[in-house]
Amino acid sequence: MSATDPVAGAVLAVVGWSGSGKTTLLEFLVAQLAGRGLRVNVVKHSHHDIELEPPQKDSARLRMAGAAEVMIASPYRYAILRELRGQPEPPLAEQLARLSPGDLTLVEGYKWEPLPKLEVYRPSLGRAPLFPDDPLVVAVASDGPAPAGPGPAWLDLNAPETVLDWLIDWMLRQAKVSA
Repeated sequence: MSATDPVAGAVLAVVGWSGSGKTTLLEFLVAQLAGRGLRVNVVKHSHHDIELEPPQKDSARLRMAGAAEVMIASPYRYAILRELRGQPEPPLAEQLARLSPGDLTLVEGYKWEPLPKLEVYRPSLGRAPLFPDDPLVVAVASDGPAPAGPGPAWLDLNAPETVLDWLIDWMLRQAKVSA
């Protein structure tokens, strides 16, 4: 899988420690890009069980009865729920292949995947940054000062418009989105 896979468009992982503001930043970026007419997909990794419906709903009952996949469809949206039933979590590449083509897919989490990454880093959390040990971190959005010396692009997390500008420039360099 590459950052410019033709099925998924450009792919960028947004990584950082819990509480760093990844989801808040993603919410802003997705809204801005979608508002400009771009198709943006998001893959959100969770270490927790995912419950998208109350257990008494028909679709949950059918899933729990043994259905491999259940599609819930309405005039407003649809979702496919697949029970893994002890099988390993599918690799990210398989998950990306299930998405409709988009201009950009933002992946929240998946720190270990070999993807270009935007790290969201808050020194106040007391956790070490990821970028010194991960050469795939291409930019850091932080509320702290940039370290001395060469490194990834350093963006002001408190000015999300600067992160958006960087992201648009990064997307254009991926040759998947026209100006």
